[in-house]
Amino acid sequence: MSFSDLFDSGFKQRNEDHFAAIVRVAMSDGFISDVEKTFLDRLARNLDINENDYALILKDYKTHPINPPSDYDRRLERLYDLARMVWVDHINHDEKMVILERLCVGLGFKSSNAKYVADKAIDLVKQGVDVDTFSEEIKTMNR
Repeated sequence: MSFSDLFDSGFKQRNEDHFAAIVRVAMSDGFISDVEKTFLDRLARNLDINENDYALILKDYKTHPINPPSDYDRRLERLYDLARMVWVDHINHDEKMVILERLCVGLGFKSSNAKYVADKAIDLVKQGVDVDTFSEEIKTMNR
C-alpha cells in the first residue's frame, strides 16, 4: 500500500464519520424526511461518499465515531452542516438540541459551552447565513 492510499483511506474515513454524525441527527426522530434526504444526498456527493457506503452508513450510523478535525475552521464547517441538518427539520424540541450539544462536545467544544454554541449555531442557521459568516460569528462568541 502506498502512502497516498493511506492518506486517501483516512480522508475517506473522516468524511464517512462526518456524514454518519449528520445522519445521527437526521435519525434522532426515527426517520429521514424528504428534505433531510435531499440534504444528505447533496452532502454525500460533496463528501465523495458512494452509494454503497451511503447505504451502509444509513444502516450503521451509530458505529461511526465523531472524529473532530484538528483544524478549527473545519470544525466550524462541520458544526454548520450539523446545525443545518437540525434546522432542516424546523427543530424546536429538546431531544435534537441535546444531540447537537453532544456533537458540539464531540467536535471539540467545551462541554460547559456546548449548549451556548449549539443555540448560537441554530440561530445563525435560522438567519440563513453562509458558512463564512457562520464561522466568523461562532469565532467571535468564543473569544
